[in-house]
Amino acid sequence: MFKLKLTLEDGTEFVGQSFGKLAEAEGEVVFNTGMVGYPESLTDPSYKGQILVFTYPLMGNYGVPKQKKSPYSSLLTKHFESPHIQVKGLIVSENCEEYSHWDAEKSLGQWLMEQEVPGIFGIDTRKLTQILREKGTMLGKIRAVMNEKKEPFYNPNKENLVEQVSCKDVIEYPAGKKRVVLVDCGVKENIIRSFLKRNITVIRVPWDYNFFEDKHLKYNGIFFSNGPGDPVKVGATVANMKRALTKQRKPVFGICLGCQIMALAAGGKTYKLKYGHRSQNQPCIDKETKKCCITSQNHGYAIRSKLPKDFKVWFMNANDNTVEGIKHKKRPFFAVQFHPEATPGPTDAGYLFDEFISLL
Repeated sequence: MFKLKLTLEDGTEFVGQSFGKLAEAEGEVVFNTGMVGYPESLTDPSYKGQILVFTYPLMGNYGVPKQKKSPYSSLLTKHFESPHIQVKGLIVSENCEEYSHWDAEKSLGQWLMEQEVPGIFGIDTRKLTQILREKGTMLGKIRAVMNEKKEPFYNPNKENLVEQVSCKDVIEYPAGKKRVVLVDCGVKENIIRSFLKRNITVIRVPWDYNFFEDKHLKYNGIFFSNGPGDPVKVGATVANMKRALTKQRKPVFGICLGCQIMALAAGGKTYKLKYGHRSQNQPCIDKETKKCCITSQNHGYAIRSKLPKDFKVWFMNANDNTVEGIKHKKRPFFAVQFHPEATPGPTDAGYLFDEFISLL
């Protein structure tokens, strides 16, 4: 059993045992408080460029499911959020190699090995999380214990991570007569599955695709997806969103990064959260109905509450009062920071897909 160390940019070091690929990695160190759902979380493109820490003490106990095709489309997986692991590295307290689940075919460690992703277990993740909560998200490196080289820390947020995870070509998923253009900023596959099971045809386009000038593209609504990194890095997507909000009246829906992009396109501003929202139990209150949804979240940036006059704050986070959703006061444009499609997490907010579809 080999040892690896995690070094944070403030000089703090944690040493643990290697599992998965015996390799080095670097990125932004973030934590997720979810108890389950590691296959979905690890394949979420929003984690691109990040080293993920799971705060729940035991991971891997139900193994990793078989790679199956979705019943809604042979182009999608059934259980995962993208075809491969997106995180740069994984940190857990205890790794369970003796997994038990009827649909599992391999251990978490085997999966990491196949995907060439390093993992460390045996680290005090409670202490590590306390540091990240107190000091904020930090850059980090996974290195061999004997590696004492002084190298600059890699900051993924300085890159356009969306470009790295977006599709390269237009992909159509046929399902019904109503058609939605999905702007892929790093979309989770369950968002596409959520449309398909509602008999909505999805036309998935790259993050910077100018679909307004595609005369052959017919659609009833526009959707902007989740994705990694700083929203100000995707100027082309913001420009397309602005055109969608000002030049046409088709319904527009955004999730996570798509919510931040809508705010920027409308003239609002975003900022980096101290340690982000990455969990499956964030309470969000609908300011119109006073209903509280328990939501799944994965984002490191948020929207400032001062919005342009045509928009209003729709959802608020009951924990820290951050903006969780915005809506145009008159037109069919709305977006949320959380994930109505869940995976992992609760499906309380799944009705938002139905509200969007009712407007098409």
